[in-house]
Amino acid sequence: MRSSYLLLAAVIPFIVLDIWYTGICLLWIMKVSILTYLILFGILPIIFHYSYAVQKKILFLNFVYWPLNTDFSKPELLGLKGVRNFYLYTDEQVKLGVWHILPQSLINDTFTEKNEVFETSLYNSSKPVFVYMHGNSGNRASSHRLELYKLFQNLDYHVVCFDYRNYGDSDKAELSETGIVNDSKYIIEWVIAKVNGTAPVFIWGHSLGTGVSTHALALLAAKGTIPTGLILESPFNNIIDEISEHPFAQIFKHLPWFNWLIVEPFYHNGLRFESDKHIKNVACPVMILHAEDDNIIPLYLGKKLYQAGLNYHKNETNLIEMIRIDALYGLGHKYICRYKILPNIIESFVTKLQKNKTEENT
Repeated sequence: MRSSYLLLAAVIPFIVLDIWYTGICLLWIMKVSILTYLILFGILPIIFHYSYAVQKKILFLNFVYWPLNTDFSKPELLGLKGVRNFYLYTDEQVKLGVWHILPQSLINDTFTEKNEVFETSLYNSSKPVFVYMHGNSGNRASSHRLELYKLFQNLDYHVVCFDYRNYGDSDKAELSETGIVNDSKYIIEWVIAKVNGTAPVFIWGHSLGTGVSTHALALLAAKGTIPTGLILESPFNNIIDEISEHPFAQIFKHLPWFNWLIVEPFYHNGLRFESDKHIKNVACPVMILHAEDDNIIPLYLGKKLYQAGLNYHKNETNLIEMIRIDALYGLGHKYICRYKILPNIIESFVTKLQKNKTEENT
């Protein structure tokens, strides 16, 4: 009996010490958890709400520079051929980095990569010209974009792709919706002027580039500058809805002040990308491509944009159409370029609009 008391006396201090230590740990964990919650759901959202600079960084992601160490003057190192790297200065004197990729049929044994060869090929082109507007992050050398350029080239189309201000090797300048829309307008006008009516010009926008291209074409239509067609890959209807549905926003949506803190600042600071309004003034036919398994921009936002276009154009499906790509293909947000029948879809759209244009001119 006495030995039991001795054993208990020896153990009790350790039990007390363990309880005390556990309590300290639990208290420390609680403090860290509360502090983390306050920082994550209180301080950071407030900083975001009042910082236009942070809002722009989050929206444009131009600081995500990928691929690293790209030499834009040597696109052949990225597996491209028949490409010219050059620079254009906008009306605001912003230097934009541009690639012009030739159609496959113009690349042969006698081909030389001289500027005049590229200039002449555009001026006397009978081949369709695609102007590509990329989404946020990366630059014109990002891998999924290269895949699409090669697809266009194999279809025997010209490709003109560029980086907006603050992307790639383009100039650092004030980054805003107005700024990158102005950059895009300048490129489109430059291409249309170069082609000079000898070939159809199509605009292709992806992700954020759909908001840019729709806004740019709405403004250009007012000046009578109208391309042959617009293709929107993985589009959203407006930035308010897109921000609300973005995966990164989901951890904040439970906050009762979510709209005021996170969503409304974009609108008040002119970062709106209201494609569902601008599409009313787009004067060329539009085709929307959207994958069912797009986890960045949900399919239903693309459908809302399509419906807005239909409403504006009185259900005229010759002016706007939407192709929904089954989730079983696993193409998601960035890889519609790998859709096996995409070349056929593009060719059909191009052929149809060329035929319509010919009939209008006869």
